[in-house]
Amino acid sequence: MNHSEIILKTVAFVKQTLKDAEGGHDWFHIERVYKNALLIANHENVDTLVVQLGALLHDIADSKFHNGDESIGPKIASEFLENLNIDKATIQHVIKIIENISYSSSLDINKTFRSHELDVVQDADRLDALGAIGIARAFNYGGFKDRALYNPEIAPNLNMSKAEYKSSTAPTINHFYEKLLLLKDKMNTKTGKKLAEKRHTFMLQYLEHFYAEWEGKQ
Repeated sequence: MNHSEIILKTVAFVKQTLKDAEGGHDWFHIERVYKNALLIANHENVDTLVVQLGALLHDIADSKFHNGDESIGPKIASEFLENLNIDKATIQHVIKIIENISYSSSLDINKTFRSHELDVVQDADRLDALGAIGIARAFNYGGFKDRALYNPEIAPNLNMSKAEYKSSTAPTINHFYEKLLLLKDKMNTKTGKKLAEKRHTFMLQYLEHFYAEWEGKQ
């Protein structure tokens, strides 16, 4: 099976698996991350197949929707890739990307895996949490979890552990400070950093308008 056939089969598998997924973590999220990853990869010395597969499979079973179980996604991805007869080294690299890509994983002081391919896919995923799309996804997920938009009496927790982050039920606006506005300075690649700047600025402008409207000032 050649490179193109592998990608086509992976796309079909992901579309089918995520057909009923929450709107911020559905196929269209995967597609945007995939496009971002290809854009960034054009400027990096990476294994393109690993990047493509990592982007396509990174949220095949997000732990948020599986009672926090982080083992399901890697297991599903591994079984799928093994059925395609992908070489073991590529499979292991893709699995490591899935295991280490999330923001919560970056809060785990015991995580040690690093690769240029992970850098690219992680930046691509983080870009989709920024800007106009990032704002839409944040409120979509907040609504999905029946969270408040904003509560002035609940301050953001800026020093969360991984466990605290994963169990948080704070209002959606808090999520901007607890994650989204921190991503710009956590980008790995030069291209990722450049793309994040514009989206970060847009989110700051949005928050300015949000608070003004909340206070009845405009």
